[in-house]
Amino acid sequence: MAEFKLDAVELFHVQMRLQRPFKTSFGVEHERECLILKLEGDGVAGWGECVAGEFPGYSYETAETAWHILQDFFLPALARYPLQAPEELRNALTAYRGHPLARAGLEMGLWDLLGKQNGQSLKTLLGGQRESVPVGVSIGVQKDVSAMLTKVETYLGQGYQRIKVKIMPGADLDIIAGIRQLYKGIPLQVDANSAYRIEDADHLKGLDRYDLELIEQPLAEDDILDHASLQKELETPICLDESILSVRHTRLALDAGACRVINIKPGRVGGLSEAKAIHDYCLARRIPVWCGGMLETNIGRAANLALASLPGFSLPGDISASERYYETDIATPGFVLNPDSTIDVPDQVGLGIEIDRDALERFSIKKKRIVFEEKR
Repeated sequence: MAEFKLDAVELFHVQMRLQRPFKTSFGVEHERECLILKLEGDGVAGWGECVAGEFPGYSYETAETAWHILQDFFLPALARYPLQAPEELRNALTAYRGHPLARAGLEMGLWDLLGKQNGQSLKTLLGGQRESVPVGVSIGVQKDVSAMLTKVETYLGQGYQRIKVKIMPGADLDIIAGIRQLYKGIPLQVDANSAYRIEDADHLKGLDRYDLELIEQPLAEDDILDHASLQKELETPICLDESILSVRHTRLALDAGACRVINIKPGRVGGLSEAKAIHDYCLARRIPVWCGGMLETNIGRAANLALASLPGFSLPGDISASERYYETDIATPGFVLNPDSTIDVPDQVGLGIEIDRDALERFSIKKKRIVFEEKR
């Protein structure tokens, strides 16, 4: 395979207003910040999205820290290291620990660049098989049962068949009971974002009566042993999100009995290469997986759809239609929900999207172009 030749990388720190606030146990987001990367090489541009946000809630990374890590460490290393495939990025960055969100944004740009240079879609490069993938909707914490029921009714009316709701202490059992009373048969999941402790096991066992597909990340992200203890107490499958950073974490969690389902987010695990490796490992062990979301623009959403087209993604992903997030996105086309609660996977070269440069410039609060000197 030919060597990647990068001429320059342009960083954009963007801030985009969400159409409605999104509340989890970490806090409330009204605006979303992220980094957009443009990788230039041989007259072609590859685009990536780093999903690090404004504050260190879901992750210790923020858009500001990711900018620093990319500018001062990862990009200089990439300028020195000859790459022949996106999977080799981990070798270029082996001297550095952590910062998976920054790694993932950079690697996404490499995948897009490779697809454009080779005339292949990201789905093809990853080995995806589906033309469309099943998706659901994730609803943030609501102030009361009535507000949650209004949200659920709205999204079911739009055609979403799987509902996931955020829960936290004081906003959990009554809300789930209210949903189940009205909607007995819908696929229903809950996501706690580490809001509970093992001492809450008896309380969480109350969820078992509501026929949930899973409870996502009930305990702390670094607590595999307590998750294993809790899973023994619950009939509802535990799905791990923040706890899973690699194939190794996946193996440890499954061997310990800490979960029965895995949520795969490319950003969280450092990129599409590791995400695919986790998928392959879980497929071999017959463990259900699904693709999570991080309020991505259409850049990251396109990558998630390509990943979710792999055969092991057996549960609907958090990859809602584009119109749900921003009035104006920075990339086109927008992704539309099909009547069967699926979204089509892009089949054009690379990510299969086009950048709206006017929108990107309008939403950028900081940008910088880094030119690579001739190397080797």
